[in-house]
Amino acid sequence: QVQLVESGGGLAQAGGSLRLACAASGRTFSNYAMGWFRQAPGKEREFVAAINWSGRSTYYADSVKGRFTCSRDNAKNTVYLQMNSLKPEDTAVYYCAANSRLYSNSVDAYDYWGQGTQVTVSS
Repeated sequence: QVQLVESGGGLAQAGGSLRLACAASGRTFSNYAMGWFRQAPGKEREFVAAINWSGRSTYYADSVKGRFTCSRDNAKNTVYLQMNSLKPEDTAVYYCAANSRLYSNSVDAYDYWGQGTQVTVSS
C-alpha cells in the first residue's frame, strides 16, 4: 500500500502561483511513477501532469503546458506541482496518484490516490 497526502492548495488570484505537494508513505516511493489530476464540479477527473520514477521525464496536459511544473524529491518521498500563471479554469480539487508501471495520463493506470486538495483561482 502507498498512502498519499496532498497539501498546498488554497485561494489564488488569476496570474498568481501555488505549489502543491504530495507526501507518500508505505512502499518505496522511487518505484512509482506519479501523476497529478484534477476534478472540477460536475466534470470528470482529468490529467494534469505525470513524472517518471527518476524525475527525468515529465508529461503535461496541453492546458497546463508552460505554466505548471511537476518535480519530485525521492529522498523526501514527495512530488510537487508548481502552478504559475493560474487561471480561473484551473479551479478544481487536485489529486496526486501513484502508478507502479509507466507514467501515464490515464486515470485507470494509477493504483493509489490521495484525498485531494482544493485550488480556487479568482478572476
